[in-house]
Amino acid sequence: MKFIVSSSALLKQLQQINGVINANTVLPILEDFLFEIEKNKLTVVATDLETVMKIHMDIEAKDSGKVCIPAKILMDSLKNLADQPLTFNIDKNFGVEITSDNGKYKVMGENPDNFPKEPAADDANSFTMNSSALLTAINKTLFAVSTDDLRPAMTGVFFELDKKGFTAVATDAHRLVKYKRKDVSCPKTDNFIVPKKPLTLLKNALPDNEDELNISYNSNHLFVAHGTTQMVCRLIDARFPDYKVVIPTDNPYRMTVNRAEFQSALRRVSIFSNKSTNQVALQINGSELQLTAQDIDFSFEGNERMSCRYDGEDMQIAFNAKFLVEMLGSTSGEEIKMELSTPTKAGIIKPIEEDENEELLMLVMPLMLNQ
Repeated sequence: MKFIVSSSALLKQLQQINGVINANTVLPILEDFLFEIEKNKLTVVATDLETVMKIHMDIEAKDSGKVCIPAKILMDSLKNLADQPLTFNIDKNFGVEITSDNGKYKVMGENPDNFPKEPAADDANSFTMNSSALLTAINKTLFAVSTDDLRPAMTGVFFELDKKGFTAVATDAHRLVKYKRKDVSCPKTDNFIVPKKPLTLLKNALPDNEDELNISYNSNHLFVAHGTTQMVCRLIDARFPDYKVVIPTDNPYRMTVNRAEFQSALRRVSIFSNKSTNQVALQINGSELQLTAQDIDFSFEGNERMSCRYDGEDMQIAFNAKFLVEMLGSTSGEEIKMELSTPTKAGIIKPIEEDENEELLMLVMPLMLNQ
């Protein structure tokens, strides 16, 4: 079996799916790409048993066949080759010989029959949405996903679908992000939890544009197709916590503040906070917001003042500055609104300006003052 392909085109496509492959896998064949050739078309598949990604590209080939090629050595060699046509020759023992303009490289492939089969899209519900809508939903929620494997439901993003749109929710019990999109029509009311890894892979593979994505799902898997790239991932089989009950309905105090200035001040002041809590206290008096952090063990202290617009009783409340910085980083617009009630109840952050098809709400739990 023989085929010819451009080195840079192949590298570019493989970089989209290489992230699926884990460094230390249970099965050695999971360290390989599966190459399938059929009538001038090449399909390359990578999997870690939970997530499958594949790309399709045009090549020059007279015959059809399959081979598994070790991913690391192939990626390393492609990265160091100038853009040129490469000829792949595969013998009956799965030995792979790659010929470039000036060189010849050999690597031992593996039997493609041992490569795991990908899940079939049986009984799947399908809908379409544009790429930037899904990308935005991933970017706005992924940072708040829990890393606690003892609570598997929270280690992914919860998607709620209905005919009027979809909502993506992520929480780690200290903060919660809810992003709603109204310009998508899903076939029916449904929900599922997508793990963090495939969403991270999609984030790197999807373009921020109006390209149409085909999305389908069944009880076990999610399928996403964009152009020549496809991804299948196993859904998390667990029950997501009822997030609606933790969102306070009555937070009467409103503070409006410049997003970039608030984020910069938090970054500067938090340098002096206790490294285990990252606690920064916010003292709000009228139109002034004072940020204070201290680390008693090292006698560190940081203070800053900035202006804000505030409607409510003067109050002091403390938060994990790292959480606030990440949340502010995932919002856009010049100003944000913070809704508060008491120093022991969750604060809500919302952007002031939003697209008519979007709705973002972020919740953060306060810390006990003077820890």
